[in-house]
Amino acid sequence: MRHGQAGLYANSDAERELTGTGRQQSVDMASWLSAIEPTLDCVLHSPYVRAAQTWQVIGNLFTVNSVEVCEDITPYGDAEYIADYVRALVEQYNYQTILLVSHLPVVSYLTSVLTTGKQMPAFATSAIACLELDENSCNLKWLETPASIK
Repeated sequence: MRHGQAGLYANSDAERELTGTGRQQSVDMASWLSAIEPTLDCVLHSPYVRAAQTWQVIGNLFTVNSVEVCEDITPYGDAEYIADYVRALVEQYNYQTILLVSHLPVVSYLTSVLTTGKQMPAFATSAIACLELDENSCNLKWLETPASIK
């Protein structure tokens, strides 16, 4: 998931906060997703304010086993490293559902890395992609945006 719409001005990029629209679109997307997948094994969110706030406004819509602030899923994080971490979580803990709340461009790069270069979609704010990972491959099942779920 990409974080919700954020304001343009703050002391640093990491401190940008969600707008009212960003909060509402994130809740709309999470409400839609929770009807499909109400339980999440793990949530990883960026330490940046807008990603943390996105999780704060949607977290109560899910039953969650583990939540972790992940320093690596910032806008220019290393997608290969993040992909390895996600694979390790699946392997070590047998997680079936992991939600990452992150940023552009890393969320697009991560999708591309996990799907072995097949996809590098653009993510609108609050967009959510579903990737299905198995032992040999990873496929993009769907990518939804606030506009597409209406």
